[in-house]
This record gives sequence, structure tokens and C-alpha cells, in this order.
Amino acid sequence: MSAVLEVTGVNRNFGALHVTQDVNLTLEAGARHALIGPNGAGKTTLINLMTGMLKPNSGKIAINGRDITSMSPEARVKMGLARTFQINQLFKGLTVLENVSLAIAERTGRSSNFWSIAGLNTVVIDEAMELLHQLKLQDDALTVIKELPYGRQRLVEIGITLGLKPKVLLLDEPAAGVPSAESHIILDAIDSLPDDIAVLIIEHDMDVVFRFAKRITVLVGGAILIEDVPEKIAKDKKVRAVYLGEAFDG
Repeated sequence: MSAVLEVTGVNRNFGALHVTQDVNLTLEAGARHALIGPNGAGKTTLINLMTGMLKPNSGKIAINGRDITSMSPEARVKMGLARTFQINQLFKGLTVLENVSLAIAERTGRSSNFWSIAGLNTVVIDEAMELLHQLKLQDDALTVIKELPYGRQRLVEIGITLGLKPKVLLLDEPAAGVPSAESHIILDAIDSLPDDIAVLIIEHDMDVVFRFAKRITVLVGGAILIEDVPEKIAKDKKVRAVYLGEAFDG
């Protein structure tokens, strides 16, 4: 398998505070990888470095072998890197279909005249509806976002990222704020993601992590403590001490 995302020797400081320390991380095509760690470990900072929201003090980030370390977030999206956020970034006054269609229109170069042709642009609408069917949101297509339960809003955000046709998808706590009664819809959506997309998930919910991940990286104090398969992570004494706790003694 070839690497689609490579983080090599990345460091980030805020003054004297070292928030990312010599991090190396590789995602291969189709990867199902989780990034976990205690609060303040630097997980979201690392995602921000990958997506260009922050610049590293040193190190390199590459997609398909191409150095993207100095690229803007927008350029990285065009290279195939997409993300969700801990707090969703949806257009609350637009419908589900409009939110997803806007992402597709942007990707296909139709965004500049989207509103004037939306009713006629069946290519964009058809692709958006396909994504909504995939995420079981088709019945909510004409629902305004602010009227949608929060768990389903999180699904819409995943739909928007899929509309960008990513090679790498970074999911920053996709189940955050979702009531436990609705969490299964997030799990089902993650399970249904296309096999060719490399997915990295940050998540505090260990049920989500261990159901999803084929490999897990544990970040502590901005540095990687360990990376391994879920079975070994769950049994590792250092991991239990800093993060998982005695609930995972079995």
C-alpha cells in the first residue's frame, strides 16, 4: 500500500510551549486510523498542522509524495485533504441538500454561479442526493439545518467532506455533542465511508475508536507515545496509565 499522507518530524511551538514534538505519522490508502490521547495532548493541533490551519516550526507534510507543508488550507483541499471540526461548520439557514451541493459545486468549479443555476444543475443535485442516500439523509434533503437533530447535523458535515472527493479524511471528534441514543448513526456513517479513502479519526469515545480503527496512535504531551493495532493498545500499561484507565483491564 502506498502512503497518501505522511507527517515527518513535525514540531510546533507556541513560544516556550512545545505542543507538537517530532511527530511522524503515515496513512496509507484506505487506512482506518485513530488518534487518541488525554485532553491537551495536542490532537487538534496536529490536525490543524496537517490541514494548514497552523504551520509547523519544522518538519514536513506530504500528500502522495508531494510536499504540502507550505500550502494553504484551500490548496490542500484541492490536493484531496478534507476535515470535519469538533463544532460543525454548517450553514444553519440552508437545507441539507444545499449544504452538500455547495461543496460539490465548489469542487467542480460551479460555485460562482451556483445560486443562479441550482434549479437546473442536475449533475450537482444528483451527486448530492447520492451522498445523502449513502448517509441515509435523503428524507432530510429539504430540511433546514437548524431544524435537524444534532447527530444528523454531524452526518451532514461528513456528507460535505465526501462531496469534496477527498483522498484523506480527517474526522475531529465526529461524535462530540451527539446524544448517546444517536451515536449509532455516526458509527454507521463511518463504517460506510468508501474503502479507498484514508481516514484519521480523533475521538474520545472508545467504543467508536475500537469499532473503527485498524491502527491507533496515542499522543501525549504533543509526542507519540505508541502506535499499534487496537488489541495491543488496549492492553498496553503505559496507555492505560495516561488515558484508557482501568475500564480496559480485560
